[in-house]
Amino acid sequence: MAHGRPEFQDVVGVPYQGAPTTYVEAFAAGLPLRAQRWAASDFVIGLVLAVIVPIAVLGVAQLAGAPTNGTVFLLGSLMLPWVGLGVWPWYVTRHRGNGIRIDLGFEWHRSDVVWGVGGAAVSIAVGSLVIWITTKIFGEYDSAAGQAALAANVPRWVIVVFAIAAVIGAPLCEEICFRGFAFALIARWADHRSLAAVPWATICSAVLFASIHMEPVRIPVLLVLGLVFSLLRARTGRIGASVIAHSLNNIIPAIGIVTAAWSAAS
Repeated sequence: MAHGRPEFQDVVGVPYQGAPTTYVEAFAAGLPLRAQRWAASDFVIGLVLAVIVPIAVLGVAQLAGAPTNGTVFLLGSLMLPWVGLGVWPWYVTRHRGNGIRIDLGFEWHRSDVVWGVGGAAVSIAVGSLVIWITTKIFGEYDSAAGQAALAANVPRWVIVVFAIAAVIGAPLCEEICFRGFAFALIARWADHRSLAAVPWATICSAVLFASIHMEPVRIPVLLVLGLVFSLLRARTGRIGASVIAHSLNNIIPAIGIVTAAWSAAS
């Protein structure tokens, strides 16, 4: 048992309810597991980095004369948050635990493809219904990333890079953060308090995912997507399926952005 701060206690031993299958399997195989000395404060640090790094880097870029509708701002606003959402969880679990594969379920199985495609179909169908309802209430709207891409004055290849990053990089880092890091933290916290760990982690990680985008009008659809992705994590015990579902969800708007950019440039 690790001693010290309360959230560090009882983190080595019998896997907690909702623990990734990778952790459960490593424990069952008798692998030497390190204490998971990452905590809620580390998750908060990741979110802060996701906000501060883009502000700092793009602030310097603007002082240097980079246009706010140019390549640096468009790609930077999408990719720089990955420092906090993806790189930081990788770093902190590597140095204070067993790495993202064991501690966060960063692993793919063949079955994850089936679950991911199925989850994408459900989330697209239900998400489309929610978008239709919210559009009736609030009028037409787009994501902040979509608006930035359509307003950017950049070459076509930059839009293509942006779209590819939105389909691959963004889902990967966001799933590491929310279905990996946040889900595990909440499940571990709930299990240690004899609460229903999986439902708590499923719902709370989805709420965090929807809230952190800071786009109030899109919260209903983001919450639906987050719940589907979290259910995939709960069902498979890994984040592979949720990454696939998230990526497939992002393909449709990415294609729309590329098509609109091509049409505008013609």
